[in-house]
Parts: sequence; C-alpha cells; structure tokens
Amino acid sequence: MPNILICDDERDIVNALKIYLSDPDYWLFEAYNGAQAVELMEREEIHLILMDIMMPELDGISAMAKIRTRSNIPIILLTAKSEDTDKILGLNVGADDYITKPFNPLEVCARVRSQLRRYLKLGGGSCGPGVLSIGGVELNDEAKSVSVDGDPVSLTRTEYEILRLLMTNPGRVYSPKEIYQTVWKEKPFGTDNTVAVHIRHLREKIELDPAQPRYIKVIFGQGYKFEKGRSL
Repeated sequence: MPNILICDDERDIVNALKIYLSDPDYWLFEAYNGAQAVELMEREEIHLILMDIMMPELDGISAMAKIRTRSNIPIILLTAKSEDTDKILGLNVGADDYITKPFNPLEVCARVRSQLRRYLKLGGGSCGPGVLSIGGVELNDEAKSVSVDGDPVSLTRTEYEILRLLMTNPGRVYSPKEIYQTVWKEKPFGTDNTVAVHIRHLREKIELDPAQPRYIKVIFGQGYKFEKGRSL
C-alpha cells in the first residue's frame, strides 16, 4: 500500500487533499512544515510527497533538497504562484511535477496516480532488463542504477526514465512532447519548459561540462538525443 505524505502549512488544504486522495489503496500522512516532513521521512517509508513551497520553519524547496540527499521518491510541489520561476526552481532542485493552486481535485488524483505508477512499477520506456553503456555512461536497468566513468550518480525517477528513454535509442531525436508523453504518460500540453528543466538537471549530473554536453545534445527546434558512438 503506497504511503503518501501531504505537507502544507494550511490545514484546510491538507484536509482537502486527504479527502481528494481518500482511497483504500493509499495510506496518508500529514505534515505542516518542511521540518516535520523531513523528520517524518526518517521514521516512515513514504512513496510520494505533495509538498507546498511557501511554509514556515523550513520551506518546501529546502525540505526537498534535504530529502533528495537520501531518497528519490516522487515529489509533487504545490504552489500558490503561477510564475515559471517557482516551478523551474522546484524542478531544478529535484521535483518530479508541480500543481498550481487552486488545483482541480481530478488533476491532483491523476498526477499522484501517474507518479506512483512510474515509481512503483517503473513502467514506460522500451528498455528491458540489462545494461546500457554508451561512452562513459552506464545504466543498469536491473539495479536501477547509473554511473558515469565508474562513479555512481543519483538520479530522480523522472531523470532516470528520461535517460533510459534516450539511451535506449541513441541518435534518435525526441521532441519535448514525445519525452513528456512517454515518461509522464500524460497528454503533452505546455510541457516544453518542464522537459527542458529536467534535461538541464540531468546534464548537470552526468556531463563533465553541462554547458558543452558530450552525451545529451539539443537539436534546435526539434528536441533532444543521446549521442551515439565513441566520438564524445
């Protein structure tokens, strides 16, 4: 049974989300600031977090940064602001998705189900069990691990699935919409920035110089590809 942590300093929002996510298949936990969320993560096995950004004691971004040092579970940010800067900051720190308040209950449920499905089953992508090795990057799909030049790299689930998709078909160019539809398993609308931020974060982890990437290349106006061959 998946354990979901709802973290927001507004109790009405926590209670509303508990109603939206009321399901015999979920076990719900609650916290009212980032510090409580981090502390709860040390005691309980949590499979997904809904995290507000603006909170007292420890804000959502700082809490997520702490959680990311020990866990790659899906984190969906809740924000009252619609500006792209908040969303991009959260995605850069390691968020898997975001929902802008006020939110639609059906959207919340759909995004939670989507993230849990990918996290618990790692569905999607055409790569079967085995090892993909291109240049210095090695992806072990059985161990769900990635290393670069022999050094282990910690990726979020979303980053892992993007990398797996690109490495499964090196040289093929994927548009942002194709990547989003394959990885998020949702209809792609207004998703280019979301994909771009995850790609940038992925580059920061696997590239020696993210500004001059050897592996993940952008094809202007078309999308992204994982460079094939040894001329990296």
